[in-house]
Amino acid sequence: MFATLAIYCGSAPGNDPAFISTAYQAGQALAHRGIRIVYGGGGVGMMGALADGALSSGGRVTGVIPEFLNTRELQHPDVKDMIVVQTMHERKLRMVEEAQGFIALPGGFGTLDELFEVLTWAQLGIHSHAVGLLNVGGFFDGILQCLDHMVAQGFLMASDRQRLIAAADIDTLIDRMADWQPPSEIKFSLAKRVTL
Repeated sequence: MFATLAIYCGSAPGNDPAFISTAYQAGQALAHRGIRIVYGGGGVGMMGALADGALSSGGRVTGVIPEFLNTRELQHPDVKDMIVVQTMHERKLRMVEEAQGFIALPGGFGTLDELFEVLTWAQLGIHSHAVGLLNVGGFFDGILQCLDHMVAQGFLMASDRQRLIAAADIDTLIDRMADWQPPSEIKFSLAKRVTL
């Protein structure tokens, strides 16, 4: 099982109340399982709801926030374990270093940036941790279809497509991630030069 999971999610709440309630419930579920959360440190939107849910259930939460966001008072006021870094790159690296797995909840550019970076690192063999999507209300369906299209068009190996685990509820997602085994092949091991 996981000691710590990095959770990526939006600083906005989204338009559907199910997003915020799911983030809160995910925080509670992780706390009940004894899994420490490392996240972006925010007190607003999905990030704030995630941390609130975990804290409400006695969970352990670590925030990692860049200084320029910290000065805008976006830091969660009740997260005592708050790591302030200088850049977004430092934030992402610190979160990866702290975690044994990664989950993305609904969010925007930042969430997708974090998600695809850890997927790329897994593809390159930099880590072998599970990566999950909490697919609330089909939020990530378009991205999952796009990944399938990448496989069909020859830009993504089917084994790498399987690196991303998706489920609609947090408990199912964590169980699937815990059972997941990384593929043995990594990108470029099967690469062939094409001449025109």
